[in-house]
Formats: sequence, C-alpha cells, structure tokens
Amino acid sequence: MTEEKTLVLAYSGGLDTTWAIAWLTHDRGYRVVALNIDLGRSREQPVIESRAMAAGAVAVRIVDARDEFLRYFAFPALAAGAVYQDAYPLATALARPLMAKLLVDAAHEVGAVAVAHGCTGKGNDQVRFDVAIKTLDPSLTIIAPTRELAMPREAQIEYLRAHGVDIPWGEKGPFSIDENLWGRSAEAGVLEDPWQEPPPEAYEWTRDPSQAPPEPRYLEIRFERGIPVALDGRVLPPVELVETLNTLGGEYGVGRIDHIEDRLVGIKSRELYEAPAAVILHTAHRALESMTLSKQQLKLKRYIAQEYAELIYNGLWFTAHHQDIAAYVASTQRYVTGTVRVKLDRGQAIVVGRQADRSLYDRSLATYDRGDRFDQSAAVGFITIWGLQARVQARAQLLGDIPEPLKIAKPEES
Repeated sequence: MTEEKTLVLAYSGGLDTTWAIAWLTHDRGYRVVALNIDLGRSREQPVIESRAMAAGAVAVRIVDARDEFLRYFAFPALAAGAVYQDAYPLATALARPLMAKLLVDAAHEVGAVAVAHGCTGKGNDQVRFDVAIKTLDPSLTIIAPTRELAMPREAQIEYLRAHGVDIPWGEKGPFSIDENLWGRSAEAGVLEDPWQEPPPEAYEWTRDPSQAPPEPRYLEIRFERGIPVALDGRVLPPVELVETLNTLGGEYGVGRIDHIEDRLVGIKSRELYEAPAAVILHTAHRALESMTLSKQQLKLKRYIAQEYAELIYNGLWFTAHHQDIAAYVASTQRYVTGTVRVKLDRGQAIVVGRQADRSLYDRSLATYDRGDRFDQSAAVGFITIWGLQARVQARAQLLGDIPEPLKIAKPEES
C-alpha cells in the first residue's frame, strides 16, 4: 500500500472521525487507513471496523495499546506525581503522545504521505498531536478535518448519507466525552455554566458518594520503585490492576473532579473528570514517598511534579526537557518500594497505613515512649547554632529599627 495519496487517520469510531474518512476519501482524494488505538473504556470499540469500512476506509488497523499506555505513560507520570493544576491526572493528555507515535509508525509502515486526527481548533489535543507528529516526522502532512471545516453534526450525518453511509447515530449526549483507562472527561452542555452543579448523568464511572456502601473498603497497594505492582497481596499486570481500582473506587464514588482548567490555547474551561484508579494510586504513592524521600527531595520533587504535569499537558512529551525530568524522577524512585493501606469511604481514598522496605521513618527516634533514642540534650546546642544568623542580623540591622508597639486606643465610653 504505497500509493502517493495514502493517509492514516486516528480513528475513534465516533461521528467526527467517521465523517472524516468519507470527506478525506471523496473531497481530498486520499486512500484512508483507519487506525484505532485501544486505550481501554471506549464505548465505540465493538463497531470500529464495520463503521470505518462503511465510510470508505481501505483498511482498518486496531492496536491494543492499553498495557503500553499504562506502563510507559501513565505510570511514569504517577511516579512523578504529575497532576495538572493540583486536580487533573492527565488521562487524555497522556494518551496523545502514544497515539501520535503509533500514528507515525503506521504511516511509515503503509507508505503514507499524510496523517489526520479529529481535533477541533480550540482544544489542547490539536497541539499535542501536531507537535508530537512533527517532532517524530516533519515530512508528514497533518490534516485535521474537524478543525478545518467545523462542520455541524447534522451536516456530517447528511454528508455521510449522501455518500451511501447511513449509520443510526442516535441522539448526541449532552456532553463531550473522552475516556481511557486512566480517566474519563466530560465537558460542554450544562457544564459550561460553572455555577451549576453537575447533573447525575454527567457521571458514568462513579457512584454518588452518598449512595456508596455504608461499610468502607480497605485496599493494600504494593509499589516497587514507584510503580504499582500488586493489590491486596496479588501481583497484577497494569491493565488488570487499574481496571480493578477503577471498579472498586467507582463503587465508593472516589475520583470525581470538578475543575476550572487553564487550557493551553488560553481558554478557561470547566472540566469534569472521573479517575478512580488514578486518584487512589496518586494518594497511595504520595504516602509512600513521605516515608522514603528526604525533606529536601520532597520539596524539590513537588516543583518537578508541577513542571512534569505542565510538560505533559502542553504536548511536549518528545523533548529533551522531558528526558531530563524523567531521569530525575527515576532517580527519586530508587527506594519508593513498599505497601500502602487505603480506605475507600464515601468519595474518599484515605491512607490509613504505610510500610516501606527502606523507610526513613525511625520509630525509636519519633517515639515519646520507652525506647526513645533521641538525645534531647543535644537540642540546646542545635537551637543555638540554628538561631545564630537570626541573632547576628538582629543585632547589626534590626533591633534599632523596630518601632514601639502600636498602642490600641480604647473606644470612647458613650
């Protein structure tokens, strides 16, 4: 398949990319290879092949990238503590560089001269796709039909019908949805009013916390070098571990996030996220780091985590900056090995216990009971040295300049 006009489209199975196949075929003259990248939780997965072929694709490729997504994208971000603006676990943002890479790989395999995606002109994903694709292969032409034409839903359906494709799409839901194993996002509709409480139908993965089981559920999560490897004593592959936590967390209403987010293109947007597994794992991972990283490491890593999250969000995965940060993060995780006990209880994931193989927590130093090995007599000397700079500066610069305390006048008696 090496014709000059071969193109590979990132195909989700939804209306936008199904219409894109027909438009790229009939209006642009491409032979379209539809590439579906399965990252888990897609509602369109059962109809991918039939829809793509009906719309005119010359071939359909389905790639199961769930394990790769978690192992090489979501879990490294977890180890880094990457959460955008202290809220968003970056599910969609983490998926895009993997999808871009697989898109470029497929283009090389079939001899395509162009690739396409279904991003709009006002979202973040267009930046993530375009920057990643052009970084990996600057020679590829990028086409974004939705961005170029902004064709309404009804017009897309009519276009497909005019070209012999009559698929019963049904009514469009009130929200724009994106989902993968690491999380689900919902926007648009009533969610565009930030004053309005999200309606119950905006959520699909999580139960209302008020309707959660009355008895809490306890989990034990094992990490090795910052990566989750086992649940309740059972070693699990990444996909099974995350799916299990999504199910358990969802039952208890864990992982609901209602966030006003600063998009890369300069727009503030109200985003609704559900990420039970990601929230549980980030909570547990932070608790384990508190036992295994020094005060100085924790301080710097908080800054690194923010920088890492913004790097991912801003579509800069394939950069030297990312490689440098990833190397630092990997170094910090050398001893982040241990088990964390988490209680799921009505919308919350609460750490109630933690153990680390090489913990910096020393009970004999922390205790006030028998067995205390802390030399309290050393405290006086420590305080003297610690306060030396404050005393010197106060004598030389400050004491003569400190004003008398202001006297507060008593209110006049009536």
